[in-house]
Amino acid sequence: MRSSTVLSLSIAILLAGAAVFGTRTYLADQQARLAAASAPKVEEKTLVVAAKPMRFGDRVLPENLKTIPWSSLERPDGSFETLEAVLGDETKPRYAMEAIDPGEPVLTSKITGAGERATLSAALDQRMKAISIRVNDVLGVAGFVRPSDRVDVLLTRVVRNQQNNNEQTFVDVLLQGVKVLAVDQTADERKDEPSVVKTVTFEVTTDEAQRLTLGASIGTLSLALRNIASSDVEQTRPITVADLGGGLVSNELATKTDDGRFDTIEKLVQKVGDELGSRIDSVEGKMKQPVKEKQLQIVERKVEPDLPIQPKWATVGVWNTTKREEVRVGLIQ
Repeated sequence: MRSSTVLSLSIAILLAGAAVFGTRTYLADQQARLAAASAPKVEEKTLVVAAKPMRFGDRVLPENLKTIPWSSLERPDGSFETLEAVLGDETKPRYAMEAIDPGEPVLTSKITGAGERATLSAALDQRMKAISIRVNDVLGVAGFVRPSDRVDVLLTRVVRNQQNNNEQTFVDVLLQGVKVLAVDQTADERKDEPSVVKTVTFEVTTDEAQRLTLGASIGTLSLALRNIASSDVEQTRPITVADLGGGLVSNELATKTDDGRFDTIEKLVQKVGDELGSRIDSVEGKMKQPVKEKQLQIVERKVEPDLPIQPKWATVGVWNTTKREEVRVGLIQ
């Protein structure tokens, strides 16, 4: 068989295989398309999140938002599916009520309603009030109190005793676990740089607001910063000047029993006392023995007369044309 015939058969076989492979691929693609077209369409869900950081009082703008796919059936409460649901009418803008970081879902609790202002009153819970007190760098925990922190409010007051006309200073824990809404005019909870502030605004009930107002008028209010996870209410009592003296004794030391060391020390002290008493008795016995008479010879000491000290130099006065000068001249011995 000629070589040209073999080459022609080989090429024909390759072309036939390529045609079969192409036909099978085309048929499989068409079958997949038909299956997709006949299957029920699943609605693609989205979730509106922040594209840029937003802080308290910032207007919610389209460039600050974006949507991400959300396939889960569970959705955050108060979330939005579309940008139009958040932005709404341009004449009724929304504002951020809390700090929202990029990628964080935009919730109805973190933004105002359509056309509402970003005021502190909108951030208050129902039946709660906002009240401010004046502080300084010491009373305000050196500026480390930030919005959304929890603090205890302490009251320092002076009470006069009418009977003896004496004054007594007390420190009481006025309120515990109070939420801080703002420091000065800042309500951004993500601003964590410490700064010296003059006023702190709290979220309190009506009764607590009355306590704070009365306490500020009769004494000095100071703050104690609580742990972020602390929610316990402690049992407290008024602290006076008398409580400042001495240190508290731990229960372990107060209830600790004697381990025998005091008996050993007592025996050592008794032994030293007995030895010291015996030595004193021996010394007294020696002092009571008769003293032998001894002849004492008194020798009179001749006292030589004191001779005047001869000077070793002499003073010579020399007159110049204007004044007199004195010069010391040594003597020859």
